[in-house]
Amino acid sequence: MKQLALILLLFFAIVNSQAQSTGNYTIVIHGGAGTILKKNISPEKEAAYRAKLTEALYVGDSILKNGGICLDAVEQVIHVMEDSPLFNAGKGAVFTHDGHNELDASIMNGSDLNAGAVAGVRDIRNPISAARMVMEKSEHVMLSGTGASSFAKEKGLEIVDPSYFYTQKRWESLKKLQNKKRKPTQNDKHGTVGCVVLDSYGNLAAGTSTGGMTDKKYGRIGDSPIIGAGTYANNKTCAVSCTGHGEYYIRLAFARDISAQMEYLNKTVTEACESEIKKLTDLGGTGGVIAVDKKGNVSMEFNTRGMYRGYIKSNGDSYIRIYDGN
Repeated sequence: MKQLALILLLFFAIVNSQAQSTGNYTIVIHGGAGTILKKNISPEKEAAYRAKLTEALYVGDSILKNGGICLDAVEQVIHVMEDSPLFNAGKGAVFTHDGHNELDASIMNGSDLNAGAVAGVRDIRNPISAARMVMEKSEHVMLSGTGASSFAKEKGLEIVDPSYFYTQKRWESLKKLQNKKRKPTQNDKHGTVGCVVLDSYGNLAAGTSTGGMTDKKYGRIGDSPIIGAGTYANNKTCAVSCTGHGEYYIRLAFARDISAQMEYLNKTVTEACESEIKKLTDLGGTGGVIAVDKKGNVSMEFNTRGMYRGYIKSNGDSYIRIYDGN
C-alpha cells in the first residue's frame, strides 16, 4: 500500500508540474561588452560571433521547448560560450599577469534564491557547472582556487590540464600589454559571458562566467562570481547577468539593485537596468547588463560601443546584435 501511495504521489506531482507549464519562455545572453566596432571586425569574425551566439540560444531553446528547466538552460547555454575561444570565458579566457588563466563563474535560482559560485579556478573545463554543483551539492555559496577544483573533481566534473585554456590570441594580448605596445582598453576588462532565463514554469535563473581581466594581479576577482554584483535572480522580479569593469559592479551591488528597484520602486526591468547603467556611468565604469523579468520582458543595456547579445522566445521571436544600435 505504501508503494502504491508513493507511486500515486509521484504521478500527481508530474501531472501538476506539467499543468503549471505555460509553454512560454525567454532566453537572453551576452558575450561581453566593450569597444566593439564594425570596422575592427572582419566579416568572417563577425559571422563566427553571430553563429556562436545563435548556437547558444538554440541549445537553450531546445531544452526549454521540451519541458526543461531554467537552470539546465542557463548551464548548457553558457557551456557553448565557455567552450568557444571567441569569448573571455572557459577556452577563450584571458591571461593573468603571471601567465595563467583564472576563471570565475556563478549561478542563481530565482525560485528559492539558492546560488553557487567558483573563483580563481585554473583546471575546471566548465566553471558554470562547478558553480551549479556548489549550489546544489554543498552547504556553501562560493569556493575558490584549488579547493574549488578539488570539490569539482570529487563531484565528477571534467578537470583539464591548464594548457587547455591557452589561445595564441589571448597570449599575444597579454604580451603586448606588458610590453607597453598598447594601452589597456575596455576589452581587457570585458568579455564575460552570461545567460538569463524565464522557463515555462515561471521560474527565473541567471548565470555568468568569465576569465577576468588581461594582466590581472594578486588573485584579483571581479563581479562575475559575486551574487548580487554580477549575477542575481529572484522570481518576484527578474534575472540579471552583467559584463564590465567588475570593481564598479561590486561597489554598486549592481545586479541586486536592479531587482530591488523593481521590487520596491515598481520600476520596469528596462527602467531599472537603465537606471543602474546610469549609476555605473556616473561612477566612471563601463559595461553592460542583460535581464528578463517574470513576464518575459527583456532588457539589454550598455554604455560601451557594443555588446554581444541576443534573445529567443518561445513564440519564435529572436534577436542577435553586436554593435551599438545594430
